[in-house]
Amino acid sequence: MTIIGIDLGTTRSAVAKIKEGEPNIIENSEGERVTPSIVAFDGEERLVGKTAKNQILTNEENTVKSIKRHMGEDYTVTLEGDEYTPQEISSMILQKLKNDTEDKIGEEIKKAVITVPAHFDDTQRQATKDAGEIAGLEVERILNEPTAAALAYGLEDDQDKQILVYDFGGGTFDVTVLEIGDGIYEVQSTEGDNNLGGDDFDEKIIEWVLNKFEEENNIHLENDEALQRIREKAEEAKKELSSKKKTKITIPFIHQEDGETYNIDYELTRSKFESLVEKLIQRTTKPVETALNDADLGNKDLDEVILVGGTTRIPAVQEHVQAITGLEPDQSISPDEAVAIGAAIQAGSISGDMEDILLLDVAPLSLGVEVKGGLTETLIEKNTTVPAEEAKTFTTAQPNQTAVTIHVVQGEREMARDNKSLGQFNLEGIPPAQAGMPQIEVTFEIDADGILQVSAEEQQSGEEASISIDDASRLDEEEIEDMKKEAEKHAEEDEKRREFIETKNKADQIISQAETQIDNFEDQVDEELIDGIKDAIKDVEKSKDEAEDIENLEKASEHVDKAIESLEKELQEIGKEMYGDQSSPGGVGGFDPSNMSEEDLKQAAQNMKGTSEQASENDVVDADYEEVDSDTESSKDEEKA
Repeated sequence: MTIIGIDLGTTRSAVAKIKEGEPNIIENSEGERVTPSIVAFDGEERLVGKTAKNQILTNEENTVKSIKRHMGEDYTVTLEGDEYTPQEISSMILQKLKNDTEDKIGEEIKKAVITVPAHFDDTQRQATKDAGEIAGLEVERILNEPTAAALAYGLEDDQDKQILVYDFGGGTFDVTVLEIGDGIYEVQSTEGDNNLGGDDFDEKIIEWVLNKFEEENNIHLENDEALQRIREKAEEAKKELSSKKKTKITIPFIHQEDGETYNIDYELTRSKFESLVEKLIQRTTKPVETALNDADLGNKDLDEVILVGGTTRIPAVQEHVQAITGLEPDQSISPDEAVAIGAAIQAGSISGDMEDILLLDVAPLSLGVEVKGGLTETLIEKNTTVPAEEAKTFTTAQPNQTAVTIHVVQGEREMARDNKSLGQFNLEGIPPAQAGMPQIEVTFEIDADGILQVSAEEQQSGEEASISIDDASRLDEEEIEDMKKEAEKHAEEDEKRREFIETKNKADQIISQAETQIDNFEDQVDEELIDGIKDAIKDVEKSKDEAEDIENLEKASEHVDKAIESLEKELQEIGKEMYGDQSSPGGVGGFDPSNMSEEDLKQAAQNMKGTSEQASENDVVDADYEEVDSDTESSKDEEKA
């Protein structure tokens, strides 16, 4: 059974397959090696690729391009009165590639490997997989584009190498660091900007043309047809300036007003173009640096730099890559075809048409759950090799809990609300017990496609629940990049907030312990001591309330910590008094607290916490709860985790 490799690109797509042990690009029905990722409807006729592109000027309202930038979003486009999701539009592109391949090779195609940007999140990957299934393809693997490119370049090379793949396409930018050798491709790190691509370079030229026209004629062009004509010429100019020092942007009859006709006839030099896009090129610097840092490598450790994506044809981009890496980039394979070729190699490895390769990719963002105080408890770290499975044990914070809610998030921020919510599910049927007693194991499984499955099990009862994260939760490209930038910007603030929340959680725990000790020893120790502990409990509760009004989080934590220390000292007095009673008969068989260190006294108090100590065993993570309505009970406490 033939498995094809597909590069489903933002602006152009390509398909390849293995023939006689070698990957080959399959030409489309128009005889071209790449297909524009454009879909249009003309009445009831559906147009895909070049035919759709050729009629944009006369039918722009029923034409859609760059739909990949909306993959995984709650987004629709309207064509000829009908609404379509990004998955449906993408499936039309995939279907054309499938049909054209079948016509070329005379064989039915049912399976494919499809590539995605390395920084596509879980919902975007699932949406891509759905698009393939809609197109009638069984998606054998979702493969990261830079990794696919590395497969294409590394096919004939058996040497061990550290490679950086600089993938600058029409709609996204990715950089991936890999180690390859002996048929093993191990991704060490990945970074990128999912809202940066060649389309943005086109927009800079369009903006320059519009501003120049308005300055000369005092006319602001807003007509859709005029803007589309300028957009087409801008893309042509960008391509020409990759091989020429200057180009002409000529558009006759662009506007008519008061009987006068206006034309556009501007010369755009390469140097002017480079000045227009300089900031866009500079935006790729930080992701490259981050990827190298995450892989614990420097420029001197790199053996090769590979360029992928049509935007890397721009000379200024090539010069920038050489400047920031210190290496002359490898362009031996067409940047428009490398990803599809790599996808075909992976497909050939699966089908048995090629020797096996071991491909070890990574998760692009951290995955975790929300826990007490709104914090993120990470289970799978960013750049963890996939497939991966991690589990952690959580517990309850309120007595007689019967249900918990597992809230799954993705991102690098300390606070769950600042990360992307992927979904949540309830685990019910937990036997009522004291707070901290139930043991709830949460397991994250991420497969080779980067798609996540989350499950939870209460250890005593065996009750289970799970969720498969799909496109019901959507993250767009801009959000995913903003999340990373915000994480860097607010890292220090997030850490202080985490410390403050953990301090408040510690206050709750010490209060719970103190109340337990009062219940256990009230009749055995001095009444004045018990009163002192009760007063200290009130002081801790008061300090928590007061801390909420302190803007400086560091000072707020210190304020609560002081009250906690006072309560801890009061609790130590119980230990002193109890041990003092045991040692009173001349010290025989007992202990003299006067000779005990402060740590020993704390341990003595810790030993008398009763059942409360169970909550700290086995790396159990405490979590917060809220009451929610239930069909079977009037209310249940559920975990915000």
